[in-house]
Amino acid sequence: MGCVSSSPDRPFRILVVCTGNICRSPMGQVVLVERLKAAGLDDAVEVASAGISDEERGNPIDDRAQRVLAEHGYPIPDHAAHQVAPHELAEYDLALAMTQQHARALRRRAEIDQDERSAEIRLWREADAEAQSLSGEELDVPDPWYGTQAGFYDTLAAVERGADGLLEELSARLSR
Repeated sequence: MGCVSSSPDRPFRILVVCTGNICRSPMGQVVLVERLKAAGLDDAVEVASAGISDEERGNPIDDRAQRVLAEHGYPIPDHAAHQVAPHELAEYDLALAMTQQHARALRRRAEIDQDERSAEIRLWREADAEAQSLSGEELDVPDPWYGTQAGFYDTLAAVERGADGLLEELSARLSR
């Protein structure tokens, strides 16, 4: 999972990132938190989310995303969208980007910040077993915002597959 590691006195910290922080990244946060709870790892790993854009600042999770999450038995947390802030990446061990574009924006943010320590930046779907043969933009988690409700189901499916792979990686990493 890379070279950045948490210290023994704090949990491993993950930041999930999409565009506006109202659809994909909060869906990823919710799903991953629930997977971690079910595995008994919720004390060992903290998960938050953010966007690369400030356009949705303060907004809750999109209603359509909330509906799909609730239909699949996930809790809907209080959420206020925010943009990745300067030096915020230094607070995390791993930043999971939903798309190549998000990963590029995070790398630019890390370059600008020039912090001594910064999160490892990866794509969410790199952990998705079904996506192992994909590359480039094929690894992007689909953006449901401009489509129909069906797009939110597709996004949730991609998020769940990625979360399953991430859980396996985190379990192995934390058992060392």
